[in-house]
Amino acid sequence: MNRVDRLLALILYLQSRRVVTAEEMARHFELSIRTIYRDLAALGEAGVPIAAEAGIGYTLMKGYNLPPVNFSAEEASALVTAAMLVQQFTDESIRTQMNSALLKVRAILPRERQEQIARLESGLATTATTRLPVQADLSLLQQALAHRRLLRFQYRGSGKTESTERTVEPFGLVYYTQRWHLIAWCRTRKDYRDFRADRMTSVIALSETFQSREDFCLSDFVRRTTPPSTFTARVRFNPRAADRAKREWWLGVVKEEEIEDGSILTLTTPEWTGLAFWLLSFGRSATVLAPESLRKLLAETACEVANHHA
Repeated sequence: MNRVDRLLALILYLQSRRVVTAEEMARHFELSIRTIYRDLAALGEAGVPIAAEAGIGYTLMKGYNLPPVNFSAEEASALVTAAMLVQQFTDESIRTQMNSALLKVRAILPRERQEQIARLESGLATTATTRLPVQADLSLLQQALAHRRLLRFQYRGSGKTESTERTVEPFGLVYYTQRWHLIAWCRTRKDYRDFRADRMTSVIALSETFQSREDFCLSDFVRRTTPPSTFTARVRFNPRAADRAKREWWLGVVKEEEIEDGSILTLTTPEWTGLAFWLLSFGRSATVLAPESLRKLLAETACEVANHHA
């Protein structure tokens, strides 16, 4: 990105946020803080009204906005790609809004670029067939998160047969293990909780709002609540199985060794049972090299499964 494009992008970044620090801008643009300071000074000299407040950050003076700009071919293409993924990994509430936004993008594109986007759409596809289960309206959860509105819903925890009513302060929406999770302060349990969206029913957003909690960091919460992958295993896979293993084992492949008849992958896991059941799905295409305890567990599990089906 040349400097002119970067300065324009910096204005748009400031325009899209109420206040932002130099450190945040440096991380976003992958630049040094010194470069950000120089760019801000250049914009100020060019007449862009940037206000700075010590200890808080930078903001554009109220009333200053760039006129609407056209999308580049690359930006429009990126949105089309995002729309395809939205179709796969969100619900109807988000898909409808994404389709509406794309129509607006198309409307301001020149005719030639519209035809390019149409060709791109016809050439993009995903082989993923997994559909999310019935779950809480993601658009409703997003709006409650954005406007700091309380949510009330019925929640049925793992292994429970009865639902309980919860009133929560939403702080995050995270997608992992093929499910959306609402991270919130639960006023019922007086603690932060992770609520799976497919276990939430009768969700309503209340008119009451709440204040942000300074002690909460979403990334720290997810890191604390995710079981640490403290165990490692070395497994030999044939070439086709190795490709599948690298795609599927979301807990991490920390090392790959190429061998004549496939690959040896070093996998991390928080516990052996889940890994053992997953490895069974590979049949004879995977061989545990270490540790010996995993080899024994895999053999015992295979016998139990065989006896169950006998």
